[in-house]
Amino acid sequence: MIEPELLLQAYRLGVFPMAMEDDSIAWFSPEPRAIIPLDRFHIPHALRRIQRKEFFEIKIDHRFGEVIRACAKRTDTWINGEIRESYERLHELGYAHSVEAWSAGKLAGGLYGVAIGGAFFGESMFHRVTDASKIALVALVERLRAKKFVLLDTQWITPHLAQFGAIEIPREDYLHRLIRAVELARKF
Repeated sequence: MIEPELLLQAYRLGVFPMAMEDDSIAWFSPEPRAIIPLDRFHIPHALRRIQRKEFFEIKIDHRFGEVIRACAKRTDTWINGEIRESYERLHELGYAHSVEAWSAGKLAGGLYGVAIGGAFFGESMFHRVTDASKIALVALVERLRAKKFVLLDTQWITPHLAQFGAIEIPREDYLHRLIRAVELARKF
């Protein structure tokens, strides 16, 4: 297990861990860094229609362990046993959180990440029902806005995240935003 204080300090410095194919842990600080500006979050038109038509119940931290295990269940994963155990410990300490979309009483999709001050570091998402992870992301952004968070870190940009307004910024710019964000007194 990665010690919680080491993991938290790494996030405060803009660094995060990932498991490699040989189960070793590597540390990353991408250049450029991807974020979703909370004031420019975009909900795609098709997803707005789904929000209106389908019913997903949103729960926070209801089944964190199940969420991280579902995120790890893919062919190429950076979430090994050590990573899972480390984040489950951060969850117990109140730093790692899950946002879950439930449908018909079952976990349909969700995401998890780490909250420090006014920064949320998104780690991974999964879905078992189409669009459930997207609905969880929308719920995350709504929560971050309501709690006055200022930084949503997505680490790298993907086409999936770009549709919501994710952008890349130089690491130097990211680190300036990060320093300010982690000093804020916010509760997830």
